[in-house]
Amino acid sequence: MPIVQRILSVFSHHAPAPLPEPDARLALGALLVRVAKSDATYRVEEIARIDRILAAANDLNAVEAAKMRATCEKLEKQAPETERFAALIRETVAHEGRLEKLRALWQVTLADGLERPEEIGVIDTVREALGLSPEDNAAARAAAEEG
Repeated sequence: MPIVQRILSVFSHHAPAPLPEPDARLALGALLVRVAKSDATYRVEEIARIDRILAAANDLNAVEAAKMRATCEKLEKQAPETERFAALIRETVAHEGRLEKLRALWQVTLADGLERPEEIGVIDTVREALGLSPEDNAAARAAAEEG
């Protein structure tokens, strides 16, 4: 077998590592990615905001946060419904923590300065699945707008 074929055969037999089972941390990351991608654009401002949120929430450095985001992007792509991701958070996170997660979604939505109906739709779905009220949503949005 020629060397080129041997090299290619090594790569063709490499199966990707299986994705981890989503937990509340990965579910939040996947939801952040989902809201960022919901308007069919995935802007650098949104990616940077996701990385900062993941780093702060999980005590990660920039490289670790980017790796976690990459995992979350893959999980989001395999896409269980939004409600399932939110349920992972609702089942394990107290009310105040769920408000923080909703605030994080608003931070990503507002990161690029463009607010699209698709993004608002994802946030509304998540808010309901998290068991949060419209008033909670308004408070989370206001907190995200403040910085």
